[in-house]
Amino acid sequence: MARILVAEDDVAVRDFVERGLKALGHGVTAVANGGDAFALLQQDSDYSLLLTDIVMPVMDGIALALKVADSWPDLPILMMTGFSHERQRAHNLDALITEVIEKPFTLDQLDKAVKRALQAA
Repeated sequence: MARILVAEDDVAVRDFVERGLKALGHGVTAVANGGDAFALLQQDSDYSLLLTDIVMPVMDGIALALKVADSWPDLPILMMTGFSHERQRAHNLDALITEVIEKPFTLDQLDKAVKRALQAA
């Protein structure tokens, strides 16, 4: 299955996503912010997908998506948010991201979004 990097500051959401994706057979590395995600990618860019929250400390998902798209243009980016007004900010990045999923989401919804993002790559 895929190797997925997850950037999410909310511990409960991060744990849910990490456990759920692992249960679906994916390899998952989960970090608490975009800065940590970007640092990890600089050390090891062999990921199949970046799944990032939009609103996070240190580096938000929008800034992360812009940096990742510039450095690793073939890495698909899937975003998640619990704030509807932030979803609009992400849609300004349509050329860079695959999709934005809204929290709360089920494991089935996450699984389908991840599959779509991986197939689009």
